[in-house]
Amino acid sequence: MARSGVARARLFVAVDLPLPVRERLTAWARESAAGLELGSAPFPLRLLDRDVLHLTLCFLGSRPLTEITAIGPALSACTVQMGELSVGPPLWLPPARPRSLGVAIHDDEGTLADLHAAVRNAVCEAIAWKPERRRFRAHVTLARTRGRPAAGWNLPGGSARLPATPQLRFAAESLTLYRSWLAPQGASYEALASCNLPAWR
Repeated sequence: MARSGVARARLFVAVDLPLPVRERLTAWARESAAGLELGSAPFPLRLLDRDVLHLTLCFLGSRPLTEITAIGPALSACTVQMGELSVGPPLWLPPARPRSLGVAIHDDEGTLADLHAAVRNAVCEAIAWKPERRRFRAHVTLARTRGRPAAGWNLPGGSARLPATPQLRFAAESLTLYRSWLAPQGASYEALASCNLPAWR
């Protein structure tokens, strides 16, 4: 329940990752966290469970619950023929005052950008939603920092202290509309609607 008494939900659309990819990325994040220290103290990271890992395409924000029935069918029209994706280098985001650790996702054929545009346009046609202005940066978040970093806060050694990311290539298999439930121990995600993407050849 929120503004004007209208029931709302925090929504986003994401590409689902195959289980073996999520398992490898979770293991890499655990290894990375174990090797990071601030002085003599462990670096304050909260690792995400493998079951919540995803690649966000469009964050819709807080939307009326009544819009969910319009968004779900709109995703089925996003039948972009996807190319193979691969895991890139580590990312601290945002770079100036990091709140999360993730990995970049590379899309050599540009089909992920095409899917992002198709989803953005489909959602805009289905509901009165204005997309974020910032550039789409394909990545998967694996851990979040505990607390809010202070201005000028830097990681000791930056990404150089992190182990190499796993060399993984995979196909995007499905697209899902998620509801995000916020809690002190971290967010949980509820799948509301999903559709399969055309098989990669």
